[in-house]
Amino acid sequence: MPQFDPSTFSSQLFWLLICFVVLYWVVSKFAIPRIGDILEQRERVVQDDLDRAESLKGEAEQTLADYEAAMADAREQARTLMFKVTSDAKAAAESRNRDIGEELTAQIADAEQRIASARDEAMASLTSIAADAAKDAASRLAGLEVNSGDAEAAVSAAMKGSR
Repeated sequence: MPQFDPSTFSSQLFWLLICFVVLYWVVSKFAIPRIGDILEQRERVVQDDLDRAESLKGEAEQTLADYEAAMADAREQARTLMFKVTSDAKAAAESRNRDIGEELTAQIADAEQRIASARDEAMASLTSIAADAAKDAASRLAGLEVNSGDAEAAVSAAMKGSR
């Protein structure tokens, strides 16, 4: 093999050194700056993504806080509305109960008045009936003729005495 011939070592070393220097120069001038640029670009992209993620996280937290505040406000409004509706319903029920109570009181007073009137009529007719019965009893039992006015006066006096 010719590369292991000791007479060609010096020329091989010379060309190895030249190739190494040229390759080192090409890599250092073109490849390494390009790789450095790519690494810097990747680092910028990653940093931009991290910054964007942090900003989105902040926005999400703010949105969540706004949502929770809106929900709390909506709950408070619902509670207030329920209280108002309940209060209005109670007031309406109390008003309706008061109106019905007044109406029932008026109906009871009217019924008591009708009952008193019916009692008075019954008492008046009872006096008349009792006077007729007393007149008939006096004529049948004693054979006496009693006029209607005297019989009614006697029954009225007897009824007033029994009260």
